[in-house]
Amino acid sequence: MATTNDLKNGLVLKLDGGDLWAVVEFQHVKPGKGGAFVRTKLKNVLSGKVVDKTFNAGVKVDVANVDKREMQYSYKDADEFVFMDTETYDMLHVSGTTVGDAANYMLENTLATVAIHEGSPLYVDLPAAAVLEVTHTEPGLQGDRSTGGTKPATLETGAEIKVPLFITTGEKVKVDTRSGEYLGRG
Repeated sequence: MATTNDLKNGLVLKLDGGDLWAVVEFQHVKPGKGGAFVRTKLKNVLSGKVVDKTFNAGVKVDVANVDKREMQYSYKDADEFVFMDTETYDMLHVSGTTVGDAANYMLENTLATVAIHEGSPLYVDLPAAAVLEVTHTEPGLQGDRSTGGTKPATLETGAEIKVPLFITTGEKVKVDTRSGEYLGRG
Protein backbone atom coordinates (compact mmCIF):
# COMPACT_ATOMS: atom_id res chain seq x y z
CA MET A 1 0.00 0.00 0.00
CA ALA A 2 1.17 3.50 -0.82
CA THR A 3 -0.36 6.95 -0.87
CA THR A 4 -0.89 9.29 -3.81
CA ASN A 5 2.14 11.24 -2.55
CA ASP A 6 4.33 8.25 -3.53
CA LEU A 7 3.19 8.16 -7.18
CA LYS A 8 5.85 8.24 -9.87
CA ASN A 9 5.98 7.48 -13.60
CA GLY A 10 6.09 3.76 -14.37
CA LEU A 11 4.53 2.70 -11.05
CA VAL A 12 1.83 0.03 -11.53
CA LEU A 13 -1.35 0.34 -9.49
CA LYS A 14 -4.05 -2.24 -8.84
CA LEU A 15 -7.40 -0.45 -9.24
CA ASP A 16 -11.05 -1.17 -10.00
CA GLY A 17 -11.24 -4.79 -8.89
CA GLY A 18 -7.73 -5.91 -9.75
CA ASP A 19 -7.00 -4.24 -13.10
CA LEU A 20 -3.37 -3.16 -13.45
CA TRP A 21 -2.73 0.46 -14.47
CA ALA A 22 0.69 2.04 -15.09
CA VAL A 23 1.19 5.72 -14.19
CA VAL A 24 2.10 7.61 -17.36
CA GLU A 25 1.89 11.14 -15.94
CA PHE A 26 0.98 12.65 -12.59
CA GLN A 27 0.61 16.16 -11.24
CA HIS A 28 0.05 17.31 -7.67
CA VAL A 29 -2.43 20.22 -7.65
CA LYS A 30 -3.07 22.54 -4.71
CA PRO A 31 -5.87 24.90 -5.64
CA GLY A 32 -6.36 28.12 -3.67
CA LYS A 33 -9.66 26.84 -2.35
CA GLY A 34 -10.38 23.27 -1.26
CA GLY A 35 -8.14 20.27 -0.69
CA ALA A 36 -5.14 19.22 -2.73
CA PHE A 37 -5.47 16.44 -5.30
CA VAL A 38 -3.38 14.40 -7.73
CA ARG A 39 -4.27 14.38 -11.42
CA THR A 40 -2.96 11.27 -13.22
CA LYS A 41 -2.91 9.70 -16.66
CA LEU A 42 -3.06 5.90 -16.34
CA LYS A 43 -2.49 3.21 -18.98
CA ASN A 44 -4.06 -0.24 -18.66
CA VAL A 45 -1.15 -2.69 -18.67
CA LEU A 46 -3.01 -5.40 -20.59
CA SER A 47 -5.25 -3.49 -23.02
CA GLY A 48 -3.20 -0.31 -23.50
CA LYS A 49 -6.25 1.91 -22.85
CA VAL A 50 -5.31 5.34 -21.42
CA VAL A 51 -7.56 7.16 -18.95
CA ASP A 52 -7.38 10.29 -16.78
CA LYS A 53 -8.06 9.75 -13.08
CA THR A 54 -8.03 12.18 -10.16
CA PHE A 55 -7.20 11.14 -6.59
CA ASN A 56 -7.54 13.21 -3.40
CA ALA A 57 -4.11 13.92 -1.91
CA GLY A 58 -2.94 11.36 0.65
CA VAL A 59 -5.41 8.63 -0.39
CA LYS A 60 -4.07 5.07 -0.15
CA VAL A 61 -3.57 3.23 -3.46
CA ASP A 62 -2.76 -0.44 -3.98
CA VAL A 63 0.63 -0.84 -5.70
CA ALA A 64 1.06 -3.98 -7.80
CA ASN A 65 4.33 -5.85 -7.59
CA VAL A 66 5.49 -6.03 -11.21
CA ASP A 67 8.87 -7.61 -11.85
CA LYS A 68 10.55 -6.36 -15.04
CA ARG A 69 13.31 -8.74 -16.13
CA GLU A 70 15.85 -8.59 -18.94
CA MET A 71 15.27 -11.74 -21.02
CA GLN A 72 16.53 -13.17 -24.27
CA TYR A 73 14.11 -14.50 -26.87
CA SER A 74 15.10 -18.10 -27.63
CA TYR A 75 12.56 -19.70 -29.98
CA LYS A 76 8.89 -20.03 -30.88
CA ASP A 77 7.06 -23.15 -29.67
CA ALA A 78 3.64 -23.44 -31.38
CA ASP A 79 1.68 -20.39 -30.15
CA GLU A 80 4.15 -19.53 -27.41
CA PHE A 81 7.41 -17.62 -27.38
CA VAL A 82 10.17 -18.95 -25.12
CA PHE A 83 12.36 -16.43 -23.30
CA MET A 84 15.44 -17.13 -21.18
CA ASP A 85 16.16 -15.09 -18.06
CA THR A 86 19.67 -13.65 -18.58
CA GLU A 87 20.52 -13.94 -14.85
CA THR A 88 19.03 -17.28 -13.76
CA TYR A 89 18.83 -19.02 -17.18
CA ASP A 90 15.22 -20.05 -16.39
CA MET A 91 12.96 -20.52 -19.40
CA LEU A 92 9.65 -18.63 -19.53
CA HIS A 93 6.84 -19.44 -21.99
CA VAL A 94 4.90 -16.34 -23.07
CA SER A 95 1.69 -16.59 -25.13
CA GLY A 96 1.50 -14.99 -28.55
CA THR A 97 -1.29 -12.65 -27.42
CA THR A 98 0.91 -11.34 -24.59
CA VAL A 99 3.86 -10.76 -26.95
CA GLY A 100 1.55 -8.99 -29.43
CA ASP A 101 3.12 -6.85 -32.17
CA ALA A 102 6.58 -7.24 -30.64
CA ALA A 103 6.74 -10.62 -32.44
CA ASN A 104 7.09 -8.73 -35.75
CA TYR A 105 10.50 -7.38 -34.71
CA MET A 106 12.04 -10.22 -32.68
CA LEU A 107 14.76 -12.51 -33.94
CA GLU A 108 16.33 -15.31 -31.93
CA ASN A 109 18.66 -13.94 -29.22
CA THR A 110 16.87 -10.55 -29.16
CA LEU A 111 16.98 -8.96 -25.70
CA ALA A 112 13.64 -7.78 -24.32
CA THR A 113 12.13 -6.67 -21.04
CA VAL A 114 9.39 -9.01 -19.82
CA ALA A 115 7.03 -7.70 -17.13
CA ILE A 116 5.77 -10.39 -14.74
CA HIS A 117 3.01 -10.06 -12.12
CA GLU A 118 2.28 -12.93 -9.73
CA GLY A 119 4.06 -15.43 -11.97
CA SER A 120 2.27 -14.55 -15.21
CA PRO A 121 3.80 -12.44 -18.00
CA LEU A 122 1.98 -9.14 -18.66
CA TYR A 123 3.78 -7.70 -21.69
CA VAL A 124 7.05 -7.70 -23.62
CA ASP A 125 8.99 -4.47 -24.24
CA LEU A 126 11.58 -4.39 -27.03
CA PRO A 127 14.31 -1.80 -27.52
CA ALA A 128 13.00 1.28 -29.40
CA ALA A 129 14.56 0.19 -32.71
CA ALA A 130 15.57 -3.08 -34.36
CA VAL A 131 17.82 -3.77 -37.36
CA LEU A 132 16.26 -6.37 -39.66
CA GLU A 133 16.97 -7.65 -43.16
CA VAL A 134 14.56 -7.04 -46.05
CA THR A 135 13.75 -10.48 -47.53
CA HIS A 136 11.51 -9.23 -50.34
CA THR A 137 10.66 -5.94 -51.99
CA GLU A 138 9.97 -4.94 -55.57
CA PRO A 139 13.05 -3.57 -57.33
CA GLY A 140 13.23 0.20 -57.72
CA LEU A 141 13.22 1.68 -61.20
CA GLN A 142 15.78 4.12 -62.55
CA GLY A 143 14.69 7.56 -61.42
CA ASP A 144 13.05 6.26 -58.21
CA ARG A 145 15.53 8.15 -56.07
CA SER A 146 13.27 11.10 -55.30
CA THR A 147 12.08 11.70 -51.77
CA GLY A 148 8.67 10.78 -50.48
CA GLY A 149 7.90 7.56 -52.37
CA THR A 150 7.50 4.31 -50.48
CA LYS A 151 6.87 0.66 -51.30
CA PRO A 152 6.02 -2.43 -49.23
CA ALA A 153 8.86 -4.64 -47.99
CA THR A 154 8.83 -7.96 -46.13
CA LEU A 155 11.30 -8.32 -43.25
CA GLU A 156 13.07 -11.50 -42.13
CA THR A 157 10.53 -11.84 -39.28
CA GLY A 158 7.64 -11.87 -41.78
CA ALA A 159 6.44 -8.36 -40.90
CA GLU A 160 5.59 -5.98 -43.73
CA ILE A 161 6.56 -2.31 -43.55
CA LYS A 162 6.81 0.65 -45.93
CA VAL A 163 10.32 1.55 -47.09
CA PRO A 164 11.72 4.21 -49.46
CA LEU A 165 11.93 3.28 -53.15
CA PHE A 166 15.75 2.92 -53.12
CA ILE A 167 15.79 0.01 -50.60
CA THR A 168 16.53 -3.38 -52.20
CA THR A 169 16.12 -7.01 -51.14
CA GLY A 170 18.95 -8.12 -48.82
CA GLU A 171 19.55 -4.70 -47.24
CA LYS A 172 19.31 -4.22 -43.49
CA VAL A 173 16.93 -1.53 -42.28
CA LYS A 174 16.33 0.08 -38.90
CA VAL A 175 12.68 -0.17 -37.78
CA ASP A 176 10.81 1.52 -34.91
CA THR A 177 9.49 -1.42 -32.83
CA ARG A 178 6.57 0.59 -31.43
CA SER A 179 5.10 1.95 -34.69
CA GLY A 180 6.67 -0.28 -37.38
CA GLU A 181 8.05 2.75 -39.22
CA TYR A 182 11.23 2.72 -41.32
CA LEU A 183 13.94 4.73 -39.55
CA GLY A 184 16.88 4.33 -41.92
CA ARG A 185 19.39 1.86 -43.25
CA GLY A 186 20.84 -0.57 -40.73
